[in-house]
Amino acid sequence: MRTEQKLHYILRIAIAMCFIGHGVFGVITKEIWCNYFAVFGIGKITAYSLMPWVGAFDILMGVIMLVYPVRAIALWLVVWGTFTAFLRPMSGEPLAEVIERAGNFGTPLALLILSGGVKNWKQLFVPIDPSAQVNPKTMETVSHCLKVVVFLLLMGHGWLNVIEKKGLLNQYASLGFSHPGKIAVMVGVFEITAALIVLIKPVRNILLVLFIWKISTELFYPHYEVFEWIERGGSYGAILALWFALKGIPSGFSIPSPQKITKQEPTNQL
Repeated sequence: MRTEQKLHYILRIAIAMCFIGHGVFGVITKEIWCNYFAVFGIGKITAYSLMPWVGAFDILMGVIMLVYPVRAIALWLVVWGTFTAFLRPMSGEPLAEVIERAGNFGTPLALLILSGGVKNWKQLFVPIDPSAQVNPKTMETVSHCLKVVVFLLLMGHGWLNVIEKKGLLNQYASLGFSHPGKIAVMVGVFEITAALIVLIKPVRNILLVLFIWKISTELFYPHYEVFEWIERGGSYGAILALWFALKGIPSGFSIPSPQKITKQEPTNQL
């Protein structure tokens, strides 16, 4: 399987995990969602009645991307993922919450770029072909996109640790740490440093460590551990996709070296 095909499937699975996991929280009516509905003046009773519908729609979008990926839905998930991320600071949460969720909108964006973007309206509803070849320039753009996404999600999570987000402190306390605030700051410094390394000079071995770090630490949520882990599939997928993307130019493409290009001498014709 070529590199671009691996990226395609990694990003598709990551998108499905993210939106299926997010949708489940709507179906089970996660209480904090009331804050996001309140941004639009919607009360708790109405919010609880709307949550399952919003959640079911998210799940449907995730399943479709998994089995029948089209650019229209990928584009919608970029918009929807960005919109829902910004609802957090609009409801009073730190701006870091938006940055930390870069995987939610960054993975569908990376898949759109990998598929060649959207050139016309008709193309929006044509299934994305995982076997289509990708030119080196597009692959480079995908790599840059993923690099920024991974930088943001690590920076955002590190920032939340440094400011000692209550939910993270509860995680560390549930793991038996007697000074969760100190642990949060240490983790935050580590993740911010890792984010800067990814942005400036990403190293594949370091990305592999960060991938293992994320899939492990996201299991520590005190409630709904499985669903929380699934919802953050965009984060794992972005890191793993960047690891593959940094392998270089996709197989099947080659750039001729200047030494192999010879100038043809003109011939005299009688």
